[in-house]
Formats: sequence, C-alpha cells, structure tokens
Amino acid sequence: MKIFVTVALLLAGAGDAAGAVARQDGARDLPDGIRKEQNVMVPMRDGVRLATDLYFPADAAAPFSTIMIRTPYGKTREYPYGGIVPMLVEAGFAVAYQDTRGRAESEGEYTVRLSDREDGYDAVSWLIEQPWSNQKVATFGCSYRGETQIVLAAERHPNHIAAIPGAPSAAYDLGGRPWTSFDGGAFELAQTAGWFMPGGTRNRLELYRTLPTLDIVQKSGASGTDYEDYVSNTPDSEYFRSLDFVRSSDRFDIPAIYIDSWYDFGVAETLKLFNQMRENAVSQEARDNQYVIITPSTHCAWSRARVPMRAGARDVGDWQLDFNDMYLRWYRHWLDKADNGITDMPRVQYYLMGANEWRSSETWPVEGTTFEKFYLHSGGGANSLSGDGSLTMAAPGEEPADQLVYDPDDPVPSLGGQACCTGMNTGAGAYDQREIEAREDVLVYTSEVLAEGLEVTGPLEAVLYVSSDAPDTDFTVKLVDVFPDGTAYNIQEAAFRMRYREGLTSAVLMQPGEVYEIRLDLHATSNYFGPQHRIRIEVSSSNFPRWSRNLNTGGNNFDETEWRVARNTVLHSRRYPSHVVLPVLRQRVR
Repeated sequence: MKIFVTVALLLAGAGDAAGAVARQDGARDLPDGIRKEQNVMVPMRDGVRLATDLYFPADAAAPFSTIMIRTPYGKTREYPYGGIVPMLVEAGFAVAYQDTRGRAESEGEYTVRLSDREDGYDAVSWLIEQPWSNQKVATFGCSYRGETQIVLAAERHPNHIAAIPGAPSAAYDLGGRPWTSFDGGAFELAQTAGWFMPGGTRNRLELYRTLPTLDIVQKSGASGTDYEDYVSNTPDSEYFRSLDFVRSSDRFDIPAIYIDSWYDFGVAETLKLFNQMRENAVSQEARDNQYVIITPSTHCAWSRARVPMRAGARDVGDWQLDFNDMYLRWYRHWLDKADNGITDMPRVQYYLMGANEWRSSETWPVEGTTFEKFYLHSGGGANSLSGDGSLTMAAPGEEPADQLVYDPDDPVPSLGGQACCTGMNTGAGAYDQREIEAREDVLVYTSEVLAEGLEVTGPLEAVLYVSSDAPDTDFTVKLVDVFPDGTAYNIQEAAFRMRYREGLTSAVLMQPGEVYEIRLDLHATSNYFGPQHRIRIEVSSSNFPRWSRNLNTGGNNFDETEWRVARNTVLHSRRYPSHVVLPVLRQRVR
C-alpha cells in the first residue's frame, strides 16, 4: 500500500469546495470577535498528533458546543471556508478545524480512506474533555469533509450529536464503487487521477491519454500516491475492502442532513446512504431525523451559487436556498435544544430540473413512482444523430442490430456529466451533446416529440443485449433531454466494463459473437422533459477521459500500451429487448 503524502492537491478549481475560498495563513485577517488557538496538537490513540485550529467567541463565556471540520486539504489554506467559521463562531459555537492524518501540519502517514474512523472518534473524545466544552460535538463539511463525517457517524460516538455531510458518497461503498473511482467496473480516470495530481498540473487531457494508465499521476509530477493502488485493483478487491468505507452493515445513531447535486458523481449513493441511515438507525430519534437535499448543481457548488444559475451550460432557474440559515437552525436545535421548526422540513427535498421547481417527499424513491421501460429501435443504422434509431414504449419485434466500431485511439470525448476534480472546464454539468452525437461510433435513439411533459425522478437503469468481437470492451449509456430547438443536454450517464459482468471481484472475458445481457446502473436524476421535448439515449463504448479507455485486449488495461479495435453490437429485438427503465411520476405531469 502506497502512502499519499503530496501536499499539492487539486483544490476547488476542479470542483472541490475548498478552492472557493482564499488561501490565507489562518492567523491573518481574523475577524473581530473571534479568538483562535492555532495548531493545537490533538493526540490519537496511537500517539500520532493531529494539528487542530480552535476558534471561540472572544467575548462569550464557556462552555461551548463544538462544530468539527476535518480536512486533508490544509486547514489554513481553506480558512475561513467560505465564511462558515466566522458565522458559526458568531452564533456562539466553538469550531475545531483539523488537518487529517499525514496532511499539512498533522503528524503521521496519509492513505486515502484509512484511519478516519478512529481519528474522528478520538478527536471528538479529546474535544469533549476540554474545560471549555459542554460535551456536545457536531460536524460540517462537503466532499472529503463530508466523507469524514459519515465514517465517524458509523462509529457512533455518543457525543457526536448532529451532522451535515455534503457530497459524502465517496466514503460509501456497497461493493464495487470505492471512493466512486469505478462505475460498472470502468475506472473513473479523470476524476481519480485528477484528484491525485498536483494542483497546478497543466495539459491534463494529454496526461489522461498517457499509456499505460498506471503512469499518469507519476508523469504529472506527483509521487508516492495511492493512485496506483486504485487503478490496478479490481473494483471489489480485498484492497478496497480493507479501507475505511461505510458499508451496508454499518449502523448509525445521529441526526443528519445530506446535501448533494444532480451533476455530482455520487448523488445516487448519497440517496442510498440516506435510506440506510434510516433503516439501520439504532434509535428512533436517529431514524426519524434523516434529511436529504439534492440541488441541480455540480460538486459542492450549492455553497457558491451565483445568478444566473447554470449546471454547466444549462440554465436551471433560481434554486437558491438559505443554506446558512438552515445550518444554524440545525445546530441550534440539536446542540442548544432550540425549538425552531427545523425538523418539520420534508425528509427529501429535490430540485426538478426542467420544471425548475423544488419538490419534496417523505421517501426515496418518491411515492407513486412507476418504473417504465423505453425500448431501443432501429433499422440497423442508429449510428449518429443522422441514423434511424428511435425510442418508444413499444417492445421491439424482429429488428436488425446496431453495430459501432470502437477505436481506443479515437474515443468519444467526455462533455460534462457527473464528475469532480478533473481539471477540465467542461468536466461536469450539462452541455449540448450534438457534436458528440454526430459521431458514427455513437448510437442515438430518440423518442417522438412529447405531447405532454414527463417527470423522471428516481433511480435509472439501462438493460442492453450486446456482443463484441473483442475479449473485453466497454458499453456506455447517456440519458439526454432534447429541447425543441434541438439542443441536447446530458442528464445522466453510466459505463459498464464487460469483464465484470459476472461480478466486480474478478474478470471473465467474452466469447466473440456471444450475446450478453448487461445492466447499467444509470444512477439517479430528477428532470422534467417538457412538452415538445424529446427523450434520447446514446449508446457507445467510450466516454473519455471520464472513464479510462478499454483497450479491448482482455489484458489488464492499466499496464498496457497496445490496443485493438472492437466491433461492438447492440441488439434490440423480441428476444433481446434492449431498453432503459425510467422512474416516472405521471400524476404530476404539468
């Protein structure tokens, strides 16, 4: 196991919330009314000490409740974390801002997703022993800072009273998507390699094209990272099982508000985690006080939303909520026992894109959802936007299959989507896909114009019947909303690496020409396909550099430099009815 000790991480310019704030030395520009104790070294159970900055109301008397934020990005680089520290201190709370093990000014060695459970637990134990503490600790933060909260929650420290985990899904692994670095067995290249690269890395697309994939991060100038372990292990390997991910067996006892976004990489996992926290809660209080809010933004971007509000290039309306007010009311309710009505809000609040409205529910999926099949059709020529592919609710009869030629040397380029930390200007969000759909290696299936609008809200799935002349290859699927003027915005996307069709722990190669059924987890969304819009499905075999290229050889991929062209087939017939399953709420059609 390699140890990641490089300080220069990619910050907010790639989508992480950390870069939304100025880099300051932590002592400079301290607002009036705040007292700071800098670099207090907090001992862990093994003797390693973690650097922690403590902030207090200067003129208030102890004891204080504490809000803890744990970060690998350097606590002084993030100060004051978008104004959250002054806001919390002015509200009467102490704030403990801690560098995680092996990062910035903390001692020890750092490995991604290792030791955060124990370290978080020990940090809470230390905080409640301080003479200024009232023995109540809550937690806050997005992305990695959200991840540290949920692994701590799984430890059930009795003094961990409340949490607000933002975009925490990378610490949640049900088997096969550790650190959200895989999707259907395909490696999330740009997101994972991008995170490990030094922050000032240029020519990222050129680096992402580097073969072997194993060498990409090292060629960026980083050394001693965990990237090589991530790219070279199978998605559900013992290596990942040994790390500190929240698992399906974990139980919880803490009220929490989860916040995530439709164009973030792990929104479906966040929604699953919300359900698990309710189902596996050890107390009625915890079970009854789980909440989730899903915005239409990209990774952690709700904290810095600006008008006009866009997800990528798509206008998603004015969706701003007063998050700061919500944070304070949440903490005051649980830490100060304030009766402020915060727990009266709906359990699920989600933004319906297209209608550009907030909606609410007490459950996820939303009550009344029907899961409806939309079938792929063509006369055998669905290649490109100019092809004859169509999408209907009628099951296919006898139809010829579609074939695409996938050349790893000329992969379909990524444009937007659900990702973080890629270092690319169009790495996440919604963008017009028509240029991509003009390619012959993209199969395009489009519905008729909708006479009435259709709300699609919930988990999505694609079921394809496929074959190939290669021993291994990938299939990708993209859900697209086609506007009346032809603009085609991506809504959600997924990948599937064929070698993992029988499980994510080991590879099983294909037999040429044999037909296989595959099921792609298309994650989740909420989108209103309005009247005169059309629903479109793209099928291809690459989406690069979001996912690493399958070199089609049947070899390891990660250590290879040679590739072969694959001729991949998608069948749609009575025997092989390829389709997508969309979660439809018809009773709420506008």
